[in-house]
Amino acid sequence: METSHLFSKVTVLALEQAIVVPYFTYKMVIDGANVIRLEHPINHDPNRLVGDRVIDEDKMNSYFLTINSGKKCVTLNLKSKKGQALLYDMIKSLDVDIFITNQLPKNYDTLGISYDKISSVKEDIIWVGVTGFGKDSNEGAYDPILQARAALMDLTGEASGDPQVIGIPLPDMGSSEQIYGLVMKALFKKAVTSKGSRIDFSMFRSSVSWHAINIPMVSSFNKKITRRGNTHEFFAPVSVYKTKDSYIYIAIGNNRQWEDFSKLQTFSSLDIPDYKLNEGRIKDVTNLNNKINKITSSLYTDELLQMLKEITVPSSKINSLEDLLSDPHLDNKFLKSIDKDKNLEIKLSPPAYDTDFINDSRTLSFPPRLGEHNIEIYRDILKISDDQLLQLKNEGVI
Repeated sequence: METSHLFSKVTVLALEQAIVVPYFTYKMVIDGANVIRLEHPINHDPNRLVGDRVIDEDKMNSYFLTINSGKKCVTLNLKSKKGQALLYDMIKSLDVDIFITNQLPKNYDTLGISYDKISSVKEDIIWVGVTGFGKDSNEGAYDPILQARAALMDLTGEASGDPQVIGIPLPDMGSSEQIYGLVMKALFKKAVTSKGSRIDFSMFRSSVSWHAINIPMVSSFNKKITRRGNTHEFFAPVSVYKTKDSYIYIAIGNNRQWEDFSKLQTFSSLDIPDYKLNEGRIKDVTNLNNKINKITSSLYTDELLQMLKEITVPSSKINSLEDLLSDPHLDNKFLKSIDKDKNLEIKLSPPAYDTDFINDSRTLSFPPRLGEHNIEIYRDILKISDDQLLQLKNEGVI
């Protein structure tokens, strides 16, 4: 098998909603896996109704369109015994490798999706249950709740201001990244041993794991760490500075960089003994940042960036998302999602990497309409007749 099609035989069945599981399955789509999302025919993924109505269709709002390209969708009511029977038939007929859900654990038995039940249908399946606080908790957990409880908000914002949420949903998307890594391990285990896996994933534990530096600092070294705006706890100057036409972030991480920086004619007034070492700069960080800001405010962003680039001091313009789209490092990296029949196209974020084992196509199928692939899966693969499908629909099973 060519490595570019390494994941083409991997099938993921996802009882998914919101962000955490859909973003994981979106990553699997980019790798070339076959992803089928399961949705209730009436109580579908709420994200279908979130955001603007950017195309003239119901249940296809903008928020849903962002991370669901390349997937298939079938409707299924798992509260019915017939629905559960169809699920098990799908798992066997499609030779499903991975079953993943972010339902609350209390619903596992009711919906027939517990690990014990699913693994009895297919012994080598990789079963993933994603929860807010672990398999023994039914506590709901939206991303900002996890940010608050995992002390992420306490670290975000100005020192004198209120705690703030992070600009991206890190507990959601960070969890997705870690789930991806665990699933890759499980696929390797399956390839080597022919055995499946059970993965119970806590988004709270995931969110706390990002404190790899902070927890030892607080628990073992008695360091008080809380929000401090744009500055850094241990290095200076590291902050946002105003320019004539924008804002720039400068990060000086060692004394050599500071020496080169302070010897620039523009910043020569800062070349004083008290600032020679990082410890001195940290002690006077507020005054130091005010002095730097006064200088940078008289310069244009581009000339300042060029000046810092020449002495290899890390710096960047504070890009807007619109600015980001034209960054030269992203040329030809963006994905797109196309519906040829309706002449619709969505520009998607680029993959985090380029390798020879992911799907080399930069075009994904359009996000699936609710139940769009019922005929393909139920009739063409499971061989259910049209009359039976109509009956199942009338009964609210599909």
